[in-house]
Amino acid sequence: MILYLHGFRSSPQSTKASMLAQAVREAGRAADWVCPQLPPSPHEALVLCTGLIQQRIAQGMDSKTELVVLGSSLGGYYATCLAEAWQCRALLFNPVVHAARDLATQVGEHTMWNSDERFHFLPSYVDELADMAVPRPAQPERYYLLAAKGDEVLDWREMVEFYQGCELRLLEGSDHGISDFSQWLPEVLERVLRTQ
Repeated sequence: MILYLHGFRSSPQSTKASMLAQAVREAGRAADWVCPQLPPSPHEALVLCTGLIQQRIAQGMDSKTELVVLGSSLGGYYATCLAEAWQCRALLFNPVVHAARDLATQVGEHTMWNSDERFHFLPSYVDELADMAVPRPAQPERYYLLAAKGDEVLDWREMVEFYQGCELRLLEGSDHGISDFSQWLPEVLERVLRTQ
């Protein structure tokens, strides 16, 4: 199972998700690709993802060897929570490290990036983010971090510090959305498709 988690205000139609979905499909692994629309509530987002994982385990998946979680921005925070819970591999793209702190500024009404759909990010969601926080990865070798020094939203130094010991691809420029992601897609895909 290749579980991709999009970022705040994003969707399964995001550029990175779409590029990866196509690459995974071309690699003959379309049946493994799962990229849900995450609800605004962090708690509900994790419940949804946990249910999807449990469904695959019920069908015979070994979570430690056959599950890889990918996450961008806030999705990277969720991916870390899931990777620690399931002891699986994770690939993170400019992940949020201190989600409760960083998302506290986002309380209110928002529109999605890819549509005019509106949603509310409630104060209680900040508490949910704080409640699900995990310490630094216990096994950093299970992680791959793609971090951009040009990220205009998050501090790449916090990412590198928190995920110390993981496989790191540090981009000198780029941006929060990693607009040059196509350049790194072969490297990312190789790690996505890698078996334990």
